Amino acid sequence: MSSNDQGEGSSSRSVSASADNHHPHQQQQQQQQPAQLSRYESQKRRDWNTFGQYLRNQRPPVALPQCSYNHVLDFLRYLDQFGKTKVHVQGCVFFGQVEPAGPCTCPLRQAWGSLDALIGRLRAAYEENGGLPETNPFASGTIRVYLREVRDSQAKARGIPYKKKKKKKRNQMKGTINEGTSSSIQM
Repeated sequence: MSSNDQGEGSSSRSVSASADNHHPHQQQQQQQQPAQLSRYESQKRRDWNTFGQYLRNQRPPVALPQCSYNHVLDFLRYLDQFGKTKVHVQGCVFFGQVEPAGPCTCPLRQAWGSLDALIGRLRAAYEENGGLPETNPFASGTIRVYLREVRDSQAKARGIPYKKKKKKKRNQMKGTINEGTSSSIQM
């Protein structure tokens, strides 16, 4: 009996023909699907799984529908222990200095930008996993206030005030382009 006469684990030639035609293609798609996720999608999935595990590890465990902004705040504070950003406390001699001259015992925290991006990914993942936008704990105003406070305190501790980048208005940009174009036409 040749290997073409019988499919993998199959005793019928018609079944093996369909298995040979469809099964390898399905396996290939399943193997490629995780590789096709963008970096953002992969990180979002990993963050969602981490948050879910955090909720399951609570005593008592918290079901996702019962999750509130308080659980999200606790999660963000929990993550601080894994942070790599030195945030000087007010009593530290390096508080407010952009480049401290030496080491200190101030705590390491999660950087504001990392937390902000994390909340954005979790906010999207919540709704993609069946949560309603109206009940999204990651979209809570309390979370936005917390992130703003983290941003401001970290900026103050480093001596770098955070300034929001101003977007150029589209009309101003068009006006500049049109003026340049009209002046060259008039010549």
